[in-house]
Formats: sequence, structure tokens, C-alpha cells
Amino acid sequence: MIIDIDGIKIQYEQQGEGADVLVLHGWGASIQTMRPVIDALKTRCRVTALDFPGHGGSDAPPEHYGVQEYTDLTYRFMQELGLKKAHVICHSFGGRVTIILAAQHPEAVDKIVFTDAAGLRKRRTFKQSVKVYTFKTAKRINRGRLIKSILKAIGVDVEKHVKNAGSSDYRALPDNMKKVFVRVVNQDLRSFLPDIKSPSLLIWGENDQDTPLEFGKIMEKEIPDAGLVVFEGAGHYSFLDCFGRYINIVTTFFGG
Repeated sequence: MIIDIDGIKIQYEQQGEGADVLVLHGWGASIQTMRPVIDALKTRCRVTALDFPGHGGSDAPPEHYGVQEYTDLTYRFMQELGLKKAHVICHSFGGRVTIILAAQHPEAVDKIVFTDAAGLRKRRTFKQSVKVYTFKTAKRINRGRLIKSILKAIGVDVEKHVKNAGSSDYRALPDNMKKVFVRVVNQDLRSFLPDIKSPSLLIWGENDQDTPLEFGKIMEKEIPDAGLVVFEGAGHYSFLDCFGRYINIVTTFFGG
């Protein structure tokens, strides 16, 4: 199904009956990534899931988009579909949106399951800091033709360095999504955590390398009503790595 929110066509689906559950996927993913969760819950809840702008079957967002804009769109989406007080299951980037959504619109959010959620900034190692500084310097040089030409003449291709810089996730993005991605990943949402009043269950993979377990421990400490469950041996997709256990815990948390 398609709905237009602020001129952006959003693909979504809604299945089942009962208490409302909103499912929010991670960056670079889509509704299909969360399919096992949707199918497991649709027999007991009304499950609604959307593809965020720039993902799945939804339109790309404007370049100025950041987490706040994604959140505003999600809130308007909920209003359009009549989701007045919904449980939320979020994974990775979906956690960023949920943090702001719950802090700014507590009346719209019931219980939350944060799954390997993003929203905090990783501590940079010295090597990473040097890499970032080098990239920014190269980017500035790349704007000037003279210096760029001189460096190229001695075997330093600044333009190529800039083009190949960044994570594999960044390089795989179309150009119109790269600025959005940078804006999203560089925002630290820690200051919003104390304003989340919803009961929150944090489920984390012990070996998550993308949003490390440290994030879950910080969120447990700073969200007023939160508890942390760690799946041993699981990674960033802990809900798939330990699916049966995940669904049992989630349904119990939501009230059966």
C-alpha cells in the first residue's frame, strides 16, 4: 500500500487485529527485513510497518533530511493511519526515530522494544580520527583546481581518494542519500533518553559490532523505565539470530 506524506510516497503494510504495533526497520533495510517479526505478531496484534524514505518502495527524501525529519514524517504517518497509542518495535536506525518520537510525542507511544538500536555515537579511535581528518582535508583540497592538479601530477589523486572514502554503507548509497546518511549517523540522541516515559525493553546482540552493547547499557541507565536483555553470541540482527526467544520475550512484554 502507498500513502503520501508531505509529498513523499511511502510504502507500508498493515495486517492483523488487536493492539497496534508499529515496526520500524534499520538503515539500508526495509519492511522485508522485519518480515519474520511482522508474520509472528500479525495473528495477535494489528501490525503496521513502513519503508522509510529512501528505502524499500518509498520515495527518496529531500537532501536536508535528518533524524528529526524522519521522526516528523513517522508521527504524521501514525496520525494518518489512526495509530493513537502504539507499541513500537524498532531495529538499528529505527531506534533513532523511536528515541525522538517517544521523547516528543509520549501520547503516541505505548511500550517500546529497542532492538540493537542506533542513536548514540561510537567513540573514535585515534586511527579513525586521523582518517576523518584526512578525508575532510582531501575534500577541501578537491574543491581547488590548482592544488588538485599539482598533487595529481606527483601521483596523488585527491578526487579518487574523496570518492572512495567512507564506509561501505556510505559508498553504496546513491548521491542524493549520502548527505542524509552523514547527517543521520553524526547525530547523538543521548540527551533525548531521559525524556522517554514509555516502558522500554532493550534487546541486544552480545557481539553487535554496528551498535555495540555499550549503547544498550547506556540506554538502560538513562531511560527512566528500561530493562536490558542480552542474547549471547548474537550480532546486530539479534532478532533473527535468536528469533524464537525474541518473539517470546516481545509478546510477553506487550502483555501476551
